[in-house]
Amino acid sequence: MGRGKGRAMTSSNRSDAPGGGTGTFVKGWTVAKPWPVTLRDDTPAGAVVLRPLRRRDANDWARLRAENAAWLERWEATAPGANRYIASTFGEYVRSLSAQARAGTSLPFGVELDGALVGQLTVSSITWGSLCSASIGYWVSESVAGRGVIPTAVAMATDYAFFLGLHRIEINIRPENKPSLRVVEKLGLRDEGVRERFLHIQGQWRDHRTFAVTAEEVPGGLLARWQRSRDAS
Repeated sequence: MGRGKGRAMTSSNRSDAPGGGTGTFVKGWTVAKPWPVTLRDDTPAGAVVLRPLRRRDANDWARLRAENAAWLERWEATAPGANRYIASTFGEYVRSLSAQARAGTSLPFGVELDGALVGQLTVSSITWGSLCSASIGYWVSESVAGRGVIPTAVAMATDYAFFLGLHRIEINIRPENKPSLRVVEKLGLRDEGVRERFLHIQGQWRDHRTFAVTAEEVPGGLLARWQRSRDAS
């Protein structure tokens, strides 16, 4: 597929999706089941794809993490005490992510650019009921930062979350994290202010700025709004 504005979404099984049911997105995506699912957008930088991590990603994932250790380490979440669960193998890690996705508590994606794994994005803390909200977190290789990969990935994941029936998505960013602040600036997310000592990062409770968007703010989809902004720049 060329590097235009084509989008596709595929799923391997048939079932009902919560909130949205099975069917077709207004933008041309179709869905058969909430998970597993693959999302794609062809951008000026190349084909950006969100898809589940697989056990065969182990070597590429480990290489990415090693090459980007200095780039990512200062933003990595930690846990007070010794209570944080750490998978013993990459296969166990993938199984844990898959279980969370099947349970409906998260949507854990690998991020690809032109077929190469370049990062991860997770829709987490999914809450239904009267809140219908979730948060998005991500990391990406320094080699592709600034090329619109993560803004596109966040926009696709947000549109999918809204399709499933969620109402609000938030992203929490340390005030010092300029690359991530640039992502939410590009997407036009609303700044809701600072949450003091919000997340445990590098052994300390750190302040974060919260950025959010609700479904009503992007009736045509966040991806479509980002594409217009990107193409006009």
